[in-house]
Amino acid sequence: MLPTELLQEGEHLMTVCNACRYCEGYCAVWQTMESRLVFVESDLNYLANLCHNCGECFYSCQYSPPHEFNINPPKTLAKIRLYTYGLYAWPGPLAKAFCKNGLLVSLLAAAVLIAFLLAASLALGSRLWEPVRGGDFYQIIPHSVMALTFSVVGSFSALALLIGFLRFWRDSGESYSTLANPVALFRAAKDVLSLKNLDNDGAGCSYPREKSSEALRWFHHATFYGFLSCLVATTLGAIYYYVFGWHGPPGFLSLPVIFGTVGGIGLVIGPIGLFVLLRRRNREIVDENQSGMDLAFIVLLLLISISGLLLLLLRQSAAMGTLLVVHLGFVMTLFLTMPYGKFVHGIYRSGALLKWALERSRQSENKAKA
Repeated sequence: MLPTELLQEGEHLMTVCNACRYCEGYCAVWQTMESRLVFVESDLNYLANLCHNCGECFYSCQYSPPHEFNINPPKTLAKIRLYTYGLYAWPGPLAKAFCKNGLLVSLLAAAVLIAFLLAASLALGSRLWEPVRGGDFYQIIPHSVMALTFSVVGSFSALALLIGFLRFWRDSGESYSTLANPVALFRAAKDVLSLKNLDNDGAGCSYPREKSSEALRWFHHATFYGFLSCLVATTLGAIYYYVFGWHGPPGFLSLPVIFGTVGGIGLVIGPIGLFVLLRRRNREIVDENQSGMDLAFIVLLLLISISGLLLLLLRQSAAMGTLLVVHLGFVMTLFLTMPYGKFVHGIYRSGALLKWALERSRQSENKAKA
């Protein structure tokens, strides 16, 4: 359960906001709020993950600090959202450890994994500090070893993310059967891929802000689509190897390299932009307890993208072997920490948007019947 003080803070926030409704057209949070008269813990958890954390409601609110009502939606919902990361995570103790020391845990995990890969490569007879003919990565670490390692790490991460999502869905009050609603799935996917609730750039906001929600939206896009592009590159590389039997390194104009390069650039621009916006944010609306988690995610993405781009540029050099081991260590660390770090906000927010789509469909059906 939510801590009593945080639960009371959330109930107070929603009670005042539901009576005022000045922000009703701002985003999905306020439109969802209107369909409720009371707010139990599951409702607060759902609304917190539905929030896109743009901060516009705070600057438009007549009851925000220093008003005695002390209404601060971005900060209150952020605190509840952080709590849900641990509530739904599996196994739970890992989430608590990561939440408290996100960056330190990530760096230590990366160091251990890099050391393991270095030892394994040397044990297999790899000459890490010598140029490899053709820049073939698999002469350093055999493809079978890479595939097995990432299968284990990826399967664990996918299982943990799935369990976390199903826990969120159950807590929201929805049955698992509603996950198969095609109309809601299409609407939610559209909202997720377009970041619809970050596209108004402060409509109705009469106060100056320290950041633009439009900038936040585009940096999120660069990060998300950069990650997706890298995932496509990896998938294409596997298809080249297993389906077509092309065992050499892909050419610079091949699809895996093109997608990987575009994705790598996106994962440099996006995280750097998000870091700048994070540093510039009004600290009054920021939950400082999430700073370590945010920084860990940004640093990991940057380390992955920079090491990956360097690996591409220097794959014919003597540095290739070491860069490959370092890059793979960072990638494995990201996968291991996904269920407990900032990545899960995308999972639960997608689930919240799907529930919102279902609620809108039901409201439309009720109006049609009436």
